[in-house]
Amino acid sequence: MPQKEVFAATSGRPARGFDRIAGLIPGVLLCIVIAGLSAALERAESHLLSHPYVEALVLAILVGIAMRSFWRPSNRWQAGIAFSAKQLLEVAVMLLGASISFAAIVSSGVMLLVVVAVTVVIALAVSFGVSRALGLPTRLSILIACGNSICGNSAIAAVAPIIGADSDDIASSIAFTAILGVLMVLGLPLLIPLLQLSETRYGILAGLTVYAVPQVLAATVPAGLLSTQMGTLVKLMRVLMLGPVTIGLSLIAPRLRGASSKAEPVGFFRLVPWFILGFLALAALRSMEVVPVSVIAPLTKVTGFLTVVSMAALGLGVDVRVLAGVGSRVTAAVTISLIFLLGISLGLVHLFK
Repeated sequence: MPQKEVFAATSGRPARGFDRIAGLIPGVLLCIVIAGLSAALERAESHLLSHPYVEALVLAILVGIAMRSFWRPSNRWQAGIAFSAKQLLEVAVMLLGASISFAAIVSSGVMLLVVVAVTVVIALAVSFGVSRALGLPTRLSILIACGNSICGNSAIAAVAPIIGADSDDIASSIAFTAILGVLMVLGLPLLIPLLQLSETRYGILAGLTVYAVPQVLAATVPAGLLSTQMGTLVKLMRVLMLGPVTIGLSLIAPRLRGASSKAEPVGFFRLVPWFILGFLALAALRSMEVVPVSVIAPLTKVTGFLTVVSMAALGLGVDVRVLAGVGSRVTAAVTISLIFLLGISLGLVHLFK
């Protein structure tokens, strides 16, 4: 008997490993197909409307939910869908660190960095408090708070695996945040003549309030190049806040998942997920210019696509009836949180000329 067959017959490990990988293929391919379709829809939207107001990430969730509403994936598909929703999302979060440069953030000025940090912290507290006051679960409240305060869908996708959020919570928070994010892009430029905002102040306001980086561009391009530059810079500062927030949530994650308070102490490297450590390591390497600039764009594209694939998987696991049950409260929580964020941001932008 050949050596490989003897090894497989005696231990079974290679055979089981191959079977496990083969079992992932159908579900992963399905999620990739949905992601590809969503990306194509986003490109069509950009061609028709000049800007993708609804990102492929949101479209993937919507397509997945639509499929799930009339087709329940069998066991053949479940393993790959679950892998795409968790492991691929974790890899995407880790790779996101390569696009963050600490040096660029620090060089922009301490005052601006402090304003962004204070805004994010206050918005997190208020948004979480509002969500809990409306009776939303703790995990869903955290997702809404992070999405509203940091970077919308990307923050929700990054925080979800840390706190153990389920598909329904992730999809509902992203769906309603995305809707208001589009409304912000359309409505925020109206404040320029109304409040007589300069290009600098409007750029800072957009960076503090608009959720996604592409949406910041869509909201600031009509106001001028300076607004676009300031808006993008402030937005990247908000994204940078994702690092300390995810580390903090990692420390309380066992409690959120129902771990006993009397459990034995757990080491740091077990409390902080591997992909968060990878995120910080890549951000540090990027800041030290160890990561070549030439690989940033390809890595960003890979990160974006993996995230879209993960969102497709999450959409396939969503029960529409659950979304309908929390829809009004989630809408209220996101709306109130966004109004507060807009109010505090308007107050802070007047610190800058």
